[in-house]
This record gives sequence, structure tokens and C-alpha cells, in this order.
Amino acid sequence: MTTIDIVQGDLTKQSVDAIVNAANSTLLGGGGVDGAIHAAAGPALLEECRRLRQTTFKDGLPVGQAVATGAGNLPCRWVIHTVGPNWHRGQTDPALLADCFVNALLVGAGIGARSIAFPAISAGVYGWDIDEVARVATQAVRADPPVTIDLIRFVLFSVRDFEAFKRVLP
Repeated sequence: MTTIDIVQGDLTKQSVDAIVNAANSTLLGGGGVDGAIHAAAGPALLEECRRLRQTTFKDGLPVGQAVATGAGNLPCRWVIHTVGPNWHRGQTDPALLADCFVNALLVGAGIGARSIAFPAISAGVYGWDIDEVARVATQAVRADPPVTIDLIRFVLFSVRDFEAFKRVLP
């Protein structure tokens, strides 16, 4: 049975098997969650992401897909990178956003993760409304989570984001 919970806090400090990075398609770091994860993980994460860009994802990671790397200095074992849809670029289909959560779970199950922590993908600079992100995210992970995942945790940095998830996930 999978447990789904929400916490307010810092994603980079979660003691879970894998954390999910709201990455940009370059996989080379950025702002917000992506920047915080790269800063906390140290240079090993950037090096591994550069290798992915030189081999598997020469054109970048597509929106909605996910890929795992090591976690560098983070307290978790893996970072699962996914690129959320950018509302400002017209990527407004909730199915694209749901793909981020579902594919991150599938990648996590594939590497043997039993616990995964997610941020509010696309709710920051990508412009999605936090209430919509909370609704789509919780529906996506409830729909058919891989049975090998024991814990799915949403880690929200702000009170506002935490409250939005709390409204849809009592």
C-alpha cells in the first residue's frame, strides 16, 4: 500500500530514496527547485547531467519525460529529473503535467526507489496555478502508482503551496 503525504519544507533535505527535480530541458541547472537541487548536490550531479546531454538527450529532456541520476551530496540516493510544461509558452494541457508525475514514478520504480519526494512541478516560474498543480499531481499519483513505491511525498516550500496541496490531499 502506497502512502501519500505532504510536508512543508526543503526538498533537498528529504531522507527518501529519490527526489524529483523540476528541471529545465537542458538538465544543467537553473533557478528555483532545479537550482537548489544542483547547489545542494554539488558538482557530481552537474557532471552526470552533462553526460546525459552528450549521449541520451542531445536535444534536451522533453516535457513530461523523466530520467534518473545519482544524487551527489544529497541525502537521497537518486534525483529523478522531469521537465514540467511551461504555461507561458502555451503548454497548458494538464496531461503534460500529469506525465511528469507518472513518468517520475515509473522511473523511480524502475531503479528500485521505495520512497519519492516531489516538488510542485511547474508551479513556479513556469506559471501554472498552484491549485491546478496540486489537483493534477495528486490525481496522477493516485491513479495507478507503481506498487513498489511505499511513500510518495509532496514537499512544498511555501505555506501557500502547502495549503493548496492540503486542500486536495486531506
